[in-house]
Amino acid sequence: MDFYQNTEIQIKKIIEQAVLEDLGTGDITTDSIISPTQEAHGIIKTSEEGVIAGLDIAMKLFEYFDPEIEFKKVAMEGQKVSPGQILAEVKGSAQAILKGERTALNLLQRLSGIATRTSKFCEKVKDLPVHIVDTRKTTPGLRILEKYAVRVGGAKNHRYGLYDAVLIKDNHIALSGGIKYAIQSVKKNISHMVKIEIEVEDLTQLKAALKEGVDIILLDNMDLNTMKKAVELSGGQVLLEASGGISLERVRAIAQTGVNIISVGALTHSVQSLDINLEIV
Repeated sequence: MDFYQNTEIQIKKIIEQAVLEDLGTGDITTDSIISPTQEAHGIIKTSEEGVIAGLDIAMKLFEYFDPEIEFKKVAMEGQKVSPGQILAEVKGSAQAILKGERTALNLLQRLSGIATRTSKFCEKVKDLPVHIVDTRKTTPGLRILEKYAVRVGGAKNHRYGLYDAVLIKDNHIALSGGIKYAIQSVKKNISHMVKIEIEVEDLTQLKAALKEGVDIILLDNMDLNTMKKAVELSGGQVLLEASGGISLERVRAIAQTGVNIISVGALTHSVQSLDINLEIV
């Protein structure tokens, strides 16, 4: 997959750090019981319905312990699966399988949980002209994987970090002296290639932002009526992003106000991992 090919260094660092955390100086249980020459066959399957993401990461994790290990994907990335469904098979060194099992499953479960939750949000608005996107509310060190899982679930990515887009938030506005000064200061310091987004809390701030000229305006924790008025006031001049308190129950009503983007922190910050296990056969 292009995603992994373009981020090989980051993926390698994530795997190395995860293995170091779990393995430490060695697996004293496995090394005491299992012969280095013993082989095993394991089956990875899910106990829940969901959307699968992270099979390639799981494969790379096992290959870290043994490059010769055989990892066969039975399910596909982004596939909706049912309880008891087999996702993959792993064959080779029993020690490698046992040492890599927990960390591989932790990553696979986490990413699949994100993809599953994301797909539910996308399903709610699939017939409306709006994009569901993620936020920077990710697990430190795992952002690139978690944002990948969001894409597998059918949504799009917001900015990756503080470096790839401008987002002027309430604290920036408070510390800079106001919307006008914050926007003008940014325009003096960035390339014309960088988009500018600003967060507003009411219609007065919205009008000020429109006057100064930005690319995107984030409507922070607004009620439905205020969002509708914001759409009318903007008149299509900018993209409008709804954010704050976005739940699965409210997302369709928010989309129907006419906003272009809905950012959902819950896609990554409070997701429940999918229940996935590995059985030796």
